[in-house]
Amino acid sequence: MRKSTLGITMMGIILLLPGCAWFAQAPMDVLYYQADANCSQNNLFVFMRGIGGSHRSFEKEGLVDDVRTKNLPFDMAAPNAHFGYYSDRSLIKRLKADVIDPARLHGHDHIWLVGFSMGGLGSLLYLREQPNDIGGICLISPFLGYDAIIEEIQVAGGLRSWSPGVYDPNEDWERMLWHWIKENVANDQPVPVYLAYGEEDAYIKAHALLAAVLPANRVVHLHGGHDYETFKALWLRFIQSEIYMP
Repeated sequence: MRKSTLGITMMGIILLLPGCAWFAQAPMDVLYYQADANCSQNNLFVFMRGIGGSHRSFEKEGLVDDVRTKNLPFDMAAPNAHFGYYSDRSLIKRLKADVIDPARLHGHDHIWLVGFSMGGLGSLLYLREQPNDIGGICLISPFLGYDAIIEEIQVAGGLRSWSPGVYDPNEDWERMLWHWIKENVANDQPVPVYLAYGEEDAYIKAHALLAAVLPANRVVHLHGGHDYETFKALWLRFIQSEIYMP
């Protein structure tokens, strides 16, 4: 990703967070949960974490139990896809090798990535590079770039009117991401993208830009900010939608 003062500052803050190893490891640590203790499913939710918390947060916050309580035919995986994998650009490689390919080998042929905050960004990046691996992605309050690129797209009149110009995709990941969204997601590609966000979320300007190019039935928003309480409410709205069913 493009280096910047803000990015370096963020990395410094992240390295000070307690209880986390912020260096990418191979293989990636992954937690697995069966929908039913006696029966594995062909469908899989892959929970993609944000910067805060950990990959254990999905069980702690009740998302795993939500799937089981509602008898959804989905097993679950929670990789420890922390910021280190984004920083060294190994996220896609490790997700494929350590999560997606093994899941498909074990019969999970319908896989949804469920990305929270930074994990929403990771889900989009994976879909961009490996579209044939994924049945769909659910973005819950995703981080989609910093203010400068979001404001540039707003000034242009929205994503469909915006031109990315000439850029190096290896240096400008934000422009690369939004260019890909404009050319693919906004043209209703076969892999569904579902977006959910809080109306007081700090990243709502980016969410609104993405929502404007998605089908209305794939967007939901409700009162709330960028916090676990809102994430949980949005997650419950997602599983109620049944858009993920094969």
